[in-house]
Amino acid sequence: MKRILLYLALVVVIILIVLTYTGDINLKHLHFTLPNGLNFQQAAPALAAQLSQHQVQASSSSSSYVVTGAPTITASFINQVLSAYHSPATNTGQSLYDLGVQYGIDPVFALAFFLHESTFGKYGMATVTLSLGNMRCMAAYACYHGFAAFSSWEQGYRAWYQLIRSNYVARGLQTVAQIVPVYAPSSDNNAPVSYIAAIEHTVSTWRSGRLEV
Repeated sequence: MKRILLYLALVVVIILIVLTYTGDINLKHLHFTLPNGLNFQQAAPALAAQLSQHQVQASSSSSSYVVTGAPTITASFINQVLSAYHSPATNTGQSLYDLGVQYGIDPVFALAFFLHESTFGKYGMATVTLSLGNMRCMAAYACYHGFAAFSSWEQGYRAWYQLIRSNYVARGLQTVAQIVPVYAPSSDNNAPVSYIAAIEHTVSTWRSGRLEV
């Protein structure tokens, strides 16, 4: 019996390590409660049950932020958002929407990255490069100070969708939490945790029908 409990405890630990590595569970927010009077080996079944509950909660939370899928906002709504922020890309909502449909990515995420990266092209490198996501130089496009530069906002939208589809979704990275640490790593002076929170908050805000975040 002790051997079985030890085995179960080991399985729980291995699952925790794997889930933490893949980003499905953050151990900082994961708390197990040991039944009174039980040591770790004796509590293994209870730990396994609690882990299962946390897995369900994590899965439910992250599923709302899978970037692939049908649009959850309209082209008209995108134009309203761009106009509300006085973006130089105003009236390009239909292109952002149509390209999202073409690449199988919900355009609400493209719009959220656009806001986070440059406030819809109002600030930073995007004012020159017309880039939705401040992407590094790409073979098919011009290069400006280390960043891909485009001839139009629409061309920049297409390049972003292509990048997300081929470099992230194709590799199994489908949620915001999975994509951002690779897309905007801390090694480039980014703050992935804050970035993820900002994108998810923005997506939720727009899906509720509110224009301004």
